[in-house]
Amino acid sequence: MEFDLLEKLESKIQNAVDTIALLQMEVEELKEDKQGLAEKSEQLKAENIRLTEEHQQWQARLSALVGKIEQAEESAS
Repeated sequence: MEFDLLEKLESKIQNAVDTIALLQMEVEELKEDKQGLAEKSEQLKAENIRLTEEHQQWQARLSALVGKIEQAEESAS
């Protein structure tokens, strides 16, 4: 009877150890995924900053052109 209890306990311990090993592997995968997503996030932030700056430059150029057009129209009048 005690032998049966020990076998059951050993089986449960082995199942727990296996489960812990699987969970540790999942944790490692999630850490790698998190790192990859953090890197992607930084890349997207940098791209967003670059595009925002480019947008502002285009706005400034267009404003300057509109100003020149308005001056030309005033001069023509």
